[in-house]
Amino acid sequence: MAGNVKPNEPLVTHIFTADPSAHVFEGKVYIYPSHDLDHDGTSNDNGDQYKMKDYHVLSLEAMDAPCVDHGEVLHLDDIPWASKQLWAPDAAYKNGKYYLFFPARDHDGIFRIGAATSSNPSGPFKAEKDYIPDSFSIDPAVLVDDDNRAYIYFGGLWGGQLEKWQTGKFAPDAEGPDPAEPALGPRVAELSDDMLTFKNEPKEISIVDEQGEPILAGDEDRRYFEGPWVHKYNGLYYLSYSTGTTHKIVYAVSENPDGPFEFKGTILKPVTGWTTHHSIVQFRDKWYLFYHDCSLSDGVDHKRSVKFTELKYNEDGTIQTIDPYDVQD
Repeated sequence: MAGNVKPNEPLVTHIFTADPSAHVFEGKVYIYPSHDLDHDGTSNDNGDQYKMKDYHVLSLEAMDAPCVDHGEVLHLDDIPWASKQLWAPDAAYKNGKYYLFFPARDHDGIFRIGAATSSNPSGPFKAEKDYIPDSFSIDPAVLVDDDNRAYIYFGGLWGGQLEKWQTGKFAPDAEGPDPAEPALGPRVAELSDDMLTFKNEPKEISIVDEQGEPILAGDEDRRYFEGPWVHKYNGLYYLSYSTGTTHKIVYAVSENPDGPFEFKGTILKPVTGWTTHHSIVQFRDKWYLFYHDCSLSDGVDHKRSVKFTELKYNEDGTIQTIDPYDVQD
């Protein structure tokens, strides 16, 4: 049996895990990561090195307890519409069911977002026969709000294909905006009551600076790249995301679930490895940031490990910046 977990150390070491989405279900913390595998191909900006084929579910009864791996809960072979690359997932609870949302390439090579359901937070999950209509790109993250309305956030640049959807249709040769133009934002759509379709056409989220001006595409320290996550704190919506090329997790705040969001600052400094992807969850009386790095694989980019650390707010609601390698006792 694995030993008790510790902050800033891998939750599990028998497999490589990444892109953690953490939630509190039934009094435990459940983590829904992607599962990194060995590969013999080349690494590139398109993400071809990330050839994940299945999902595991992890859980913690306490933040100093052993981490339980509940095993494989969904495999590529059991998703009729998907051809490859089960990337970063998320989970949600509504209607007495647990929902797993995940991206994958369809049989035309286009990333779509699928859904699977289970009666148990630890799975196994049964995939729907087709992807969510009108879905595209990667990195779904779902917020079930206090009024029980559910919103799905998604989108990622480069390999995530978000640039190719600027007209509302897939354009395989499309590129991103000029550096002096507003950056592309993540998309948000309200989910239907059964959580399996969009209630409305996905909307682009506006991320602005303190003067209300859009963050520009060339502002790589602040602009959106991938990995959206939305949580609520003191009645406000916090959108956090990866900056990609500058390797940070940053955040912006809004009074509304669909924005606009005002940029506030950095949550997590760069970690070992190219990608950075996270989630934020409250468990009992503390808040936690789940993230990944490549320390267990000696910096090998495509094999990552999920970790966690405590997240703290200042009195004004801003979040204290975390350096995961400067651990204070």
